[in-house]
Amino acid sequence: MTINTPHPTPLRKGVSPVEATACQAEIVRHHETIEGWLNGRAPRSDLDVFASAHSSDFAYTSPDGRTLPMPDLMAMIESAHGAAPSLVIEIRDVEVVASADTVVVATYEERHYGPDPRNRRATVVFVRDADAPHGLRWRHLHETWIQHDTAPRPPGQTS
Repeated sequence: MTINTPHPTPLRKGVSPVEATACQAEIVRHHETIEGWLNGRAPRSDLDVFASAHSSDFAYTSPDGRTLPMPDLMAMIESAHGAAPSLVIEIRDVEVVASADTVVVATYEERHYGPDPRNRRATVVFVRDADAPHGLRWRHLHETWIQHDTAPRPPGQTS
């Protein structure tokens, strides 16, 4: 898992640097869990870590437009343990785009290196929850396919 932030995360009006840092940290933490699960390096007990990061009414809209409620997403994730042994995920360009008393909305780019090297742009809605990692619980995630700007290779690999 890598985080690539060549430029400081832009701050919109009303977004504190602390909030932006927490949001980025949660996005990276969660994708570390996903990467470990999909490449099989994480123990099966990490499925609970993945699940507990989400609200009970979490919904995921995949890049192909399907919306999955939490039970369907969990079934899909559970069956994918170790399905991508060489997977590396890179998170780029995290930006908090809206913040209110109970929610935070952010965007980021997610790059997958390995057997399915496709990129996606994501928008996440977090609900604030003091008991959640970084004080943020995943409520909704919407991903859209994007094109690679270069040949796909894991971060740090030059050839």
